[in-house]
Amino acid sequence: MKKVIITISRECGTGGREIANRLGEKLGLRVYDKTILEAVSEKYHLNKQEIDRIKAKKLNFWDDFCQFYRQFDIDRPAYQPESRKVTSRELYYTESQIMRNLAEQESCIILGRCGFSVFKDNPEAVKIFIHADRDVRIKRIVATKGLDANAAVEYIDEIDKARENFTKYFASSSIYDTRNYDLSINVSRYSTEDVATFLAENIRRRMEME
Repeated sequence: MKKVIITISRECGTGGREIANRLGEKLGLRVYDKTILEAVSEKYHLNKQEIDRIKAKKLNFWDDFCQFYRQFDIDRPAYQPESRKVTSRELYYTESQIMRNLAEQESCIILGRCGFSVFKDNPEAVKIFIHADRDVRIKRIVATKGLDANAAVEYIDEIDKARENFTKYFASSSIYDTRNYDLSINVSRYSTEDVATFLAENIRRRMEME
């Protein structure tokens, strides 16, 4: 399969993380998400001025990063930074550069973080949006988070609002604007396994045609 960068944006309660991980398993790709990107940013105390250093030492940085990344392959522990040394805009800038650097090294899946915007002009990118009916999302959050229905609604609304605000601020677009994506899929009536299989088959087919 040719080089591919898959970005996945999603509504809260759609199983997007599980879909991304299952898709990664099927395609043999690593999945990078907020936890990993922020951990890398904090571990290396990166700021805007450090980006040139990363590029200049890309191979050394990549070897070091791969060792650091392995801990997330095992049990995905929460990374606790010593202190936050960058602003939110600098952190996003850094995360975006890390995403681009990773994508230069290998095919991969980027979950969230406005990946569709970071790679909007990259011909190797496949940009996906995952959404679902509200009742389905509520049931999933009740089951996975152990919340009652009312708390699940509040949780979903809070996360959806945060993701929309993040997207509008950093991508100058709405996360719900389907023009940002190559594929928008309602997963309400499908299992995460079925969705991952569907995406894997279609991405393989696309790459074979190009």
